[in-house]
Amino acid sequence: MELTAEKHSIPLSDGNSIPLMGLGTYGDPRATHKGSGYEAVKVAIEVGYRHFDGALVYFNEHEVGQAIREKIADGTVKREDIFYCGKLWNTFHPPALVRPALEKTLKTLQLDYVDLYIVELPLAFKPGDDFYPRDANGKWLYHETDLCATWEALEACKDAGLVKSLGVSNFNKRQLEMILNKPGLKHRPVSNQVECHPYFTQPKLMEYCQQNDIVIVGYSPLGTSRDESWVNLKCPPLLEDELLVSVAKRYNKTTAQVALRFNLQRGVVVIPKSFNPDRIRQNFEIFDFSLSEDEMKAIERLNKNIRFVELRM
Repeated sequence: MELTAEKHSIPLSDGNSIPLMGLGTYGDPRATHKGSGYEAVKVAIEVGYRHFDGALVYFNEHEVGQAIREKIADGTVKREDIFYCGKLWNTFHPPALVRPALEKTLKTLQLDYVDLYIVELPLAFKPGDDFYPRDANGKWLYHETDLCATWEALEACKDAGLVKSLGVSNFNKRQLEMILNKPGLKHRPVSNQVECHPYFTQPKLMEYCQQNDIVIVGYSPLGTSRDESWVNLKCPPLLEDELLVSVAKRYNKTTAQVALRFNLQRGVVVIPKSFNPDRIRQNFEIFDFSLSEDEMKAIERLNKNIRFVELRM
C-alpha cells in the first residue's frame, strides 16, 4: 500500500473515507489535567490531524468539541474536513437507549453529527447512571444484550442523519458475523477498532475484515502506559524493541514513528493517544518515509500475540 503525504485517507465501504492518522483522546482523569483534551486537539488540528477518536466515557468530549468548533470558527478547517469517532458505551445497549446516548455525545460536542459511531464492546452492563456498575462484592453487573437489536437502533441513527458511518470495536469474527448475517441488514459495519501493533498484529482478524471491506482501526499502536490496573505488564515495552530501534536509526526516525508507519503500510488506521504537543507533532511525521518489504516482514515477525490492554470485564 503506497502512502504519501497527499493520501491521508482510505475509503470506507459506505462511500465515506477515514483519515489514516487519528488522535486518540482517552485520558485517565487521575493523570491528565483539566483542559488537556482541548489543548491537544487544537495543536493536532494545526499539525494536520483531521481524525479524532473520542467517547462519552472519556469525560472530555466537551473539550474536544470546543477545540474543533474554535478551529472551524477561525477558518483553519471546515466541519467536513474533520472526522470524529464516538462510541456507544456498555450501559446503552438496549435499543431505546442508543439514540439518547448518541444525542448526548452530540450535545456535549455541540456538533450536528459524528462521522463514525461504534459499539465500544460486544458486551453490556446494567443500564443506569453508573458507567461501571458493580455489586456489593465488586462483581460487574452485566446485562443481557442483543447485538443485532442494538445495531438496528444504530441504523436508525444513521438514517436520521446523526452519524455518517457505523462500526464496532473489540469484535471478533463470530461477533462480526452476527451483524453481517443479520436478516434485513441496512448498513454494514465499516470498521472494527481493536488493539493492533507489532507485538499484536491481528493477522487472522485483519484477513477476515479485509475480505468483508471492514477497515481495522488500531488502538494502542505504540503499546500503552505501564498502568498495572489495566495493562498487561508481562508484555515488554514495545518502543524499546531492538529491531524497531535499529530500523528507526536507519531512517532517522523514532521507534514510535516506525511502529505507526508499519501499521499504515498494512492498511491499518492508527489512533495514538497523546496530550504532549511534541509527541503529537512527531507521531504525524510518518508520511515522508517508507519501510521496505523486508523491514515490514521482519517487524511482522515480532508478533507475540500478546495484548497490552487487558479488558478484564
